[in-house]
Amino acid sequence: MPETPDPQLSADLIADPSTDLERAASLIAELPDYPAPGIVFRDITPLLADGPALRATVDALIEPFAGSFDVVAGLEARGFLLASAAAYATGAGLMPIRKAGKLPRPAVSVDYELEYGTATVEAHDDLPEGSRVLLLDDVLATGGTLVAGRDLLHQLGYHVAGVAVLFEIEGLGGREFVNDPGLHTVFHS
Repeated sequence: MPETPDPQLSADLIADPSTDLERAASLIAELPDYPAPGIVFRDITPLLADGPALRATVDALIEPFAGSFDVVAGLEARGFLLASAAAYATGAGLMPIRKAGKLPRPAVSVDYELEYGTATVEAHDDLPEGSRVLLLDDVLATGGTLVAGRDLLHQLGYHVAGVAVLFEIEGLGGREFVNDPGLHTVFHS
């Protein structure tokens, strides 16, 4: 009986990451006036539903930081999805950074400004001091969420190994506000 080929290996040999990334970019839907008038929401749900596009996206998010982190932190809520996939793909741990009031024992809270209001993020202190953490989120707009996440990690005594986002909305000053020369984004608008 002939040996059945490993489907994962076959997919790896056939998949063209640039094509998968192009498809991933085309799957990000833009919804005007959500969650508030004047805001264009980037819906990544269709991208998440496409396995090859998701895999190529996660690979592209973490590639510049290979070997430099032990834990992946994801900002609520869509950052959780990307961070979970990245942690699994690399064998790293996962750290959720949650909105205020969602954790039973938050160790640190950081307030920040959104383009349409204010918010607070919180996290536990479950990792050893000095842990190397890669911070992921879905969209970089004004940069408040990423700066809050990074500040939170520093307050907990962790080393920020890098910061990456799926999609950067240029022209809103987010990159300048984050002020991190190593900030990595996969897609831009």
